[in-house]
Amino acid sequence: MAKAAVAGVRGMNDVLPDETPLWEWFEARVADWLRSYGYRQIRTPVVEHTEVFVKGIGEVTDIVEKEMYSFEDRLNGEQLTLRPEFTAGVVRAAIEHNLTYEAPRRLWSIGPVFRHERPQRGRYRQFHQVNVEALGFAGPDVDAEMIVMLARLWRILELPGLRLELNCLGQADERAAHRADLIDYLRRHETSLDADARRRLHSNPLRILDTKNPALQALVAAAPHISAYLGADSRRHFEAVQSLLAAAGIGFAINSRLVRGLDYYNLTVFEWISGDLGSQGTVCGGGRYDPLIERLGGRPTPAIGFALGVERLVDLLRAAGAVEVAAGCDVYVLHQGGGTQARAFVVAEQLRDAGLDVILHAGEASLKSQMKKADASGAEYAVIIGEAELADGTAAVKSLRAGASTRAFAQQTAVALDRLADSLVEALAATEPELR
Repeated sequence: MAKAAVAGVRGMNDVLPDETPLWEWFEARVADWLRSYGYRQIRTPVVEHTEVFVKGIGEVTDIVEKEMYSFEDRLNGEQLTLRPEFTAGVVRAAIEHNLTYEAPRRLWSIGPVFRHERPQRGRYRQFHQVNVEALGFAGPDVDAEMIVMLARLWRILELPGLRLELNCLGQADERAAHRADLIDYLRRHETSLDADARRRLHSNPLRILDTKNPALQALVAAAPHISAYLGADSRRHFEAVQSLLAAAGIGFAINSRLVRGLDYYNLTVFEWISGDLGSQGTVCGGGRYDPLIERLGGRPTPAIGFALGVERLVDLLRAAGAVEVAAGCDVYVLHQGGGTQARAFVVAEQLRDAGLDVILHAGEASLKSQMKKADASGAEYAVIIGEAELADGTAAVKSLRAGASTRAFAQQTAVALDRLADSLVEALAATEPELR
């Protein structure tokens, strides 16, 4: 009886070779976009001490209570956790390495995060985020700039239809007063709460405001709103954010139930939401977290950040179908006949020296079989070296892609080897240059 094949962990998905070009296209544009706003990349470990997240995110949050992948280091007994989000780890690194000692920092990261959730579309146990942090900036101008820069990203990615929701959570004392009244209100209606809301009633009542249970919507709508508890400074900050967004032409809606799921937020919070992803429609969320750096042992430092869900954005890009990615390679080199393989090795390296992406056919096969593989590779052009080409110092070049009749080398053409690289570079530069 044959053994069952091994399988991946549920909710931790492979990104296969046919899918990675779209991911790479997205990641390249994200890196360029962030560079244009002065952000520099930071890479933190995927594993942190558990206390980094317990102190940073909050003990009574869903992430810490139910979703973290935590374990004991067998060698020294340390309690460690796979990161469920980036911010706490980035802040830990900023404190440890004194990154904000002399000046504020604009930082970004990308990579996998881990949460033990019930897998469904847009929600996985391993997923990927682009994380952006501005450390040491207190004013509403940076809040607004972060939102404006996200609007620019949607234009770069050609993703219309994302809507922006904002809220202000105030400062700690304002949140405490709102929390006390919210608990009192919910306690008076406790018999109407579902099991999840009753569990959160005293530990994390703000999360009840974000419930998706239709039976609780009217109850939640009538609950005390944080806006009624905001002091003058919090109001001025939030009004300034709104004014700057209006000046930039960014539309938004105030959602008084938007609280985000982490304890470290204060003042401005926001989400960008798509209507095309079902219940997991939030593609970006973030906000200000001024208390966090001090909470993790650093000097009091204002900060704001956001995270993008890579899988959700890739889903939107794939569904839109507006993004075409470059071919798998530029050139596929074929060889046929005695001595041609050695020449093909040299030619392939010369083409790579010229900056081209090249696949060299491996092994021996008929020319027909090699041409099938060349076409399947996604290459733009085939370079063929047979015995005739070997004898006269040339290579045959042929376009492989659709619309070849209007392109260079539409017909198989002999090209001198000393002109081959330049000829292919010129042909490729004229072929859909926006994809290169």
